[in-house]
Amino acid sequence: MSLPPVVPCPTCGTAAPWSEDNEFRPFCSERCKLIDLGSWMEERFRIPGDLAPDDDSGTLQ
Repeated sequence: MSLPPVVPCPTCGTAAPWSEDNEFRPFCSERCKLIDLGSWMEERFRIPGDLAPDDDSGTLQ
């Protein structure tokens, strides 16, 4: 049986195994996973693309 690949944690850079045994992959821990989630929620990370048009009609569709 071979060892799983090891990748750097996107948050802190610590080596983390890329396997089903690592429930936080690609992160090394729940803490790093939550830090990353917080960054997305605070809009520090963004995916480039066109802005959606504003809909000021006030109705839901």
